[in-house]
Amino acid sequence: MPLFEYTARNAANGQIQKGQVEVKSREEVSAYLRKNRMMLVSVREAPKKISLGGGLGKARVKTRDIVIFTRQFATMINAGLPLVQSLTILAEQTENKTLQEVTKAVVHDVESGNTLADAFAKHPKAFSGLYVNMVAAGEAGGILDTILIRLATFLEKSDALIRKVKGAMIYPAVIFSVAIIAIAVLLIFVIPTFQSMFASVSMELPLPTRVVIGMSQLLIGFWWAFIGAIGGLVFMLKRYYATTRGQRHIDGLLLKAPVLGDILRKSAVSRFTRTLGTLISSGVSILDGLEITAKTAGNMVIHDAVMESRQSIAGGETISAPLAKSKVFPPMVISMIAVGEQTGGLDEMLTKIADFYDEEVDVAVSSLLSLMEPVMIVVLGVIVGGMVVAMYLPIFDMMNAVQ
Repeated sequence: MPLFEYTARNAANGQIQKGQVEVKSREEVSAYLRKNRMMLVSVREAPKKISLGGGLGKARVKTRDIVIFTRQFATMINAGLPLVQSLTILAEQTENKTLQEVTKAVVHDVESGNTLADAFAKHPKAFSGLYVNMVAAGEAGGILDTILIRLATFLEKSDALIRKVKGAMIYPAVIFSVAIIAIAVLLIFVIPTFQSMFASVSMELPLPTRVVIGMSQLLIGFWWAFIGAIGGLVFMLKRYYATTRGQRHIDGLLLKAPVLGDILRKSAVSRFTRTLGTLISSGVSILDGLEITAKTAGNMVIHDAVMESRQSIAGGETISAPLAKSKVFPPMVISMIAVGEQTGGLDEMLTKIADFYDEEVDVAVSSLLSLMEPVMIVVLGVIVGGMVVAMYLPIFDMMNAVQ
């Protein structure tokens, strides 16, 4: 049976009540309310539950779709269109089916008397905690259109930063995968051919040749053990990373990694400063801003440093002191944050830091790609070339023996 949501007035005290009832039709809703001495004000079928990315066939709401949604929403609010009308238009014109259903549910909640922020909060996989808190600040301050524009700009820059870091990791991963495939093909298909030829000659093989043949026999005979070991290792790493201790340990190691750690550190600083700066400039309290920023840090070491900073603020101290103790943030960032606190322009200072580190991430990504290309080619060449030379050494010995 369909689920209906109703708004009714209590006949005894005149108070408005809202609720849900599962009946066959709208008429039965009226009958149900009359039995309970309530007068129907409005009724509509409850929107279906939305599952974002939870199952097969469910499209995720991409950041780009949220950015377009937010910019269009801001434009309509700024033009003076009513909130519900703006949301209805957005629901009709968005191409993402999941976002369309979410927006329809938001329209229903707003019409039922909820605030826009509360309606967004019911869909955390589409609208993050940062998004909800900024919308709430915009509603409270009467500057919703301005806040939405800031949100769209923030999401665009944040998405661009994430794509840069991912792009830096894709190239080495592709080269590494190609190297693994090439080595496996050589060991499984090429080396056994040479082994058969050497066996027919009955000669003592050089040590490098014996090592390569042993690796080939091991892979052919126990390929299932290798796959199982790799799968088990991945599973154990995921289980370990799912724990707070494991996440803190692995995130710490990633930040200390050469070249890649520098990119991750700079991107984390950029995300932290831009998120906190956007929240503070939008009217969100510093304590709430730090808590939201910690949750969206993407790194447990950064999360811990930010939460310690929040505790410091709650105790009447500064943000910069605990950030300096964490040794995660560069001295320049700590100094600029301290100046921002002293001058009362923390939000502007954080935005300047974020802009600077966005450029630093660009430079670091370019440096990584320019460094990884020759290194990976040399490593691949040495491994494959070494295997080929090892298999040709017995042939050279046989040629010398014939001469």
